Amino acid sequence: MSGDPADDPYIDGYLAHLRVERGLARNTLEAYARDLNDFRRYLASVDTRILKAKPEDVVGYLVSRSENGVSARSQARYLSTLRGLYKYLVQSGQRQDDPSTLAEAPKMGRRLPTVLTEAEIVRLLTAPPLDHPRGIRDRAMLQLMYACGLRVSELVGLDIADMNLETGYLSVLGKGGTRRLVPMGEVARISVHAYLRDIRPLWARPASREVFLTSRRRPMTRQGFWKNVKKYSVIAGITKQISPHKLRHSFATHLLEGGADLRAVQAMLGHADISTTQIYTHVGRDRLRTIHGRFHPRG
Repeated sequence: MSGDPADDPYIDGYLAHLRVERGLARNTLEAYARDLNDFRRYLASVDTRILKAKPEDVVGYLVSRSENGVSARSQARYLSTLRGLYKYLVQSGQRQDDPSTLAEAPKMGRRLPTVLTEAEIVRLLTAPPLDHPRGIRDRAMLQLMYACGLRVSELVGLDIADMNLETGYLSVLGKGGTRRLVPMGEVARISVHAYLRDIRPLWARPASREVFLTSRRRPMTRQGFWKNVKKYSVIAGITKQISPHKLRHSFATHLLEGGADLRAVQAMLGHADISTTQIYTHVGRDRLRTIHGRFHPRG
């Protein structure tokens, strides 16, 4: 079933609230909309609606997700989304009770991020050929993403005004519309400068503001960059499952392993809560344990 259209105003109202009051980015809002519409379709299948849902409906929805193979992490995200929706409906006077309060989030272990070794990073960043315009652009994008720990949406969304090559800093527009300054490093700065000087002028339209463009004179997309990362990981001989976000994980892990301050890494990543950044210290500790076990006589 497609769901009850009568529920649309409540979903739309909540999404508008998130956009206006919390300033969430478009990609985040789209994720909320997908989750809420999935819940709406489930409710229609059991002949009820968002305003009439009972605690057992919320629990039943989560159970159905689990039976369909949805991970505990995703189930927890669904529940968080529903709690946000019903909190909004109660506070706005559209509903008197919150049916999500009795549902318990599934227990899950904290998953450590997969990271690339420094040798793998070097192979990946040098995989794009410098004898082709796309290779020059792709190397600049990979170098910049790793050097600054950017999210892929932040990378493809960079505006020319966000970049200061003289000082070597980026002004990055992150989640929730917050900005942060991140140093780009000399290697990335040189790669980006070569792209801006030699390639971008060939592809830019007069009104183009995006830093990274395609040969068709359009802004690079997240999907396009993801395909490039996969392609260059094969060229670099990397056998790990890789995605653009792995570069961000690797950036944070390598900084902390090199002795960087946790608060500094938090600021560069744009994490609002330092506990989000602390997961990378676990990666560092696992590496230390491996080194100890391998080289210590009593390891």
